[in-house]
Amino acid sequence: MTTPRDLLIVAMDMAPDRPVERGDLSLALAGAEVLDLLAAQAIRLDDDHLVPGYRPAIADRLLDEAAESLVREAPYESIGDWLWRRGNGLSAAYVAALEAEGQLTRQRRRGIPFRTGQMVLVDSPARRQATERWTSDEPLLAALAAAVGVRGRQGGDPPDVDDDAVETVLAAVNDALVELEAVRQRRAIEDAAFDNIWRGV
Repeated sequence: MTTPRDLLIVAMDMAPDRPVERGDLSLALAGAEVLDLLAAQAIRLDDDHLVPGYRPAIADRLLDEAAESLVREAPYESIGDWLWRRGNGLSAAYVAALEAEGQLTRQRRRGIPFRTGQMVLVDSPARRQATERWTSDEPLLAALAAAVGVRGRQGGDPPDVDDDAVETVLAAVNDALVELEAVRQRRAIEDAAFDNIWRGV
């Protein structure tokens, strides 16, 4: 399993009553991909830019797609630009991948045989692995989950990360999430103003 898959499983498992916003999750998943690519030495950071390294064989299809889509010419791509480009619709792609692999199933609604319900996780080795990583307070997963509002059992801050490159990626994820929330608030204000105009007509 990969960090993005573990993050998706944790987000679905630990916040079933208050689902994580899809846009927030997509940005965090893109950040998780960067962290896994760093760990695989497929990229390195030059300040806040992603510099491709050697091209390793990656078994996970989506993570392999991420490696394939890296900008390979200078001045390369900033982490922030990557998060917005790669993150576009990424949560839906990971959900679809887990569903295709049988890791997710649609919960049927009682009495409505032809309507599909919400997606639920099945009991699987992947789910158990993600849960084990989560309960052990693994710093990367804990930090990414906290960024999208999923807190550990203790409810405190996630453990510190002792790696400058990882801290740079996590900071970029948090900055992107703040920017996305600002966009949401701006749209809400604009929509409210538009509604007020029509009420006055």
